[in-house]
Amino acid sequence: MDAALGHIRVLDLSRILAGPWATQNLADLGAEVIKVERPGRGDDTRQWGPPFLKDAEGRESTESSYFLSANRGKYSITVDITTAEGQDIIRRLASDADVVVENYKVGTLARYGLAYEDLARLNPRLVYCSVTGFGQDGPYAALPGYDFVFQGMGGLMSMTGQPDGEPGAEPMKSGIAISDLLTGMYATTAILAALEHRNVSGQGQHIDMSLLDCIVAINSYQAVNYLLSGKVPQRMGNAHSNMVPYQVFRCQEGDIIVAVGNDSQYQAFCSVIGREALASDPLYRTASDRNRHRASLIPQVAEAMLARPMREWIGLLEARNVPCGPIHDMKQALEDPQVVHRGLQLNLPHAMGVPAPSLANPIRLSRTPIRYRSAAPQLGQHNQQILQERLGLSDERLAEFKARGVV
Repeated sequence: MDAALGHIRVLDLSRILAGPWATQNLADLGAEVIKVERPGRGDDTRQWGPPFLKDAEGRESTESSYFLSANRGKYSITVDITTAEGQDIIRRLASDADVVVENYKVGTLARYGLAYEDLARLNPRLVYCSVTGFGQDGPYAALPGYDFVFQGMGGLMSMTGQPDGEPGAEPMKSGIAISDLLTGMYATTAILAALEHRNVSGQGQHIDMSLLDCIVAINSYQAVNYLLSGKVPQRMGNAHSNMVPYQVFRCQEGDIIVAVGNDSQYQAFCSVIGREALASDPLYRTASDRNRHRASLIPQVAEAMLARPMREWIGLLEARNVPCGPIHDMKQALEDPQVVHRGLQLNLPHAMGVPAPSLANPIRLSRTPIRYRSAAPQLGQHNQQILQERLGLSDERLAEFKARGVV
């Protein structure tokens, strides 16, 4: 095996981001992923542009950057699952699949005979992952939802943004759809765990993934802070709730992130900025001391940081192993020497005959390294390959299905 999941077949009935992110992870790891899309339109995110990929003549296509970001390495077929023939196609593909991933509203696929219970009767070894906003049960289960909603409901936005009383103070969402991406990562983990359980037991199972569950879960130490103290976390801008100094400081010619994580780093930091007295002061000696007395410590640190340019501070602090860094825009981040060295920016072959940009999967495996087959597919690009070669549909039958909108 030259790929960790080269023996796994995935039927991807998901769209937008959370489900496709999970299945892209599986494709990166070598799984065969067949993405099922609506005839004529496909995944909603195909229209979520500009920007769109341009062809060899520089003309704008209908391949959006959003769709390209979460669907590389997959096969695309078009099937109308509301038709009896379309449902039969899905059942036949699921009968020898290892994994199904779907993110329809609760109960939708059951109406078409494509729920977990239906497909598990055909394939008891099937791992079936359902991704929804609120989960398969509970008072909100039937409601739709998007990432932005869950960032608010799950508590993340209440802790993100400038503190009350500061300029621009308001709850702030993340710059990326963090609820979707986190759910996709959790779903990947759950699918791999279910596959390993199947290896031992021979039985598949149903996975219930909820965006709200995932965003609440990543509150992690902030939630436990609240559960222990009874104090509701507040917005702190770029400061850390437990570690000090751990925030952005204004310098000459820019801003710097300082992330002091332990007492030895704090000692080194004070030495570099020429404030040794802050290291020996009993008010700030330990991490808990600094957290309790941050209001008096931070202004003194902020004053010291104004003495030098940002780049000069970075050189001095890195020499003493004090965690720090600049704030890059996307161009600067992708051109950073370490990012370039790690090969995190990709260009993958696209069916249009032009390279499509992408970002590398950060998983590094020594024996089964990730290999990228292709960029995200065009809509229905693999209809013939999958429906005829895999399922054995004749030319006449496939033509009939196309004429009737089944595929």
